[in-house]
Amino acid sequence: MIDLEGELREGSGKRSARRARREGKAPAVLYGAGRPARMLSFSSEILNRRLEDPTFRSRVLNVRVGDKSQPAIVKDVQRHPARNIVLHIDLQRVRDEETIRMAVPITLLNAEASPGVKMGGSVSHLLNELHIICLPKDLPEQIEVDLGEVDLDEMLHLSDLDLPEGVAVNERVHGDTDHPVVSIALRRVAEVDEPDEDEELLDEEAEAAEGEGEEAPAEEESSGEG
Repeated sequence: MIDLEGELREGSGKRSARRARREGKAPAVLYGAGRPARMLSFSSEILNRRLEDPTFRSRVLNVRVGDKSQPAIVKDVQRHPARNIVLHIDLQRVRDEETIRMAVPITLLNAEASPGVKMGGSVSHLLNELHIICLPKDLPEQIEVDLGEVDLDEMLHLSDLDLPEGVAVNERVHGDTDHPVVSIALRRVAEVDEPDEDEELLDEEAEAAEGEGEEAPAEEESSGEG
């Protein structure tokens, strides 16, 4: 569990959030577990550094405010479209006995050892994250997919994933479709048709006709002068 230390933020709304950002802090809200929402703020520098880790958003965090702490998960992160700053972060409290719904990254392993890659195939990562349901204690940081035995022209689907115990696919998000996750195949190079001799001859005749058409007005002008 990762510690994330914050502080209480006075007020709510845009004015309070702007004040926090001017002070180098990221405004946040902590809600859930049947308790009132609390307005918090975190160091923008520390939060940005933590968010560089793709698994940060798929972990249970120990949110510390003063001498109190509580477990929570990241539900949403709003970023500035142009500047690398966090505009707002939503945190949800969790209870040990209640399931949570999360999106966790899918990580590909042993691609270089894959028979398909050794035969010249390229890996296509078709599904980057998996939406899951589990208890907080069973939350994986990521779902690992081993490509060590994947052959050329082979595709792995959701049903091929080896999920940790206590973890289930969130079918409300993925539906009942067995989505493709990763494939290995040769890259297709678009073929360029070579012009045949008849086409080249027609092109030459067309160019010659265009040349004659451009010279015709000059001939008419010279004959008119005579």
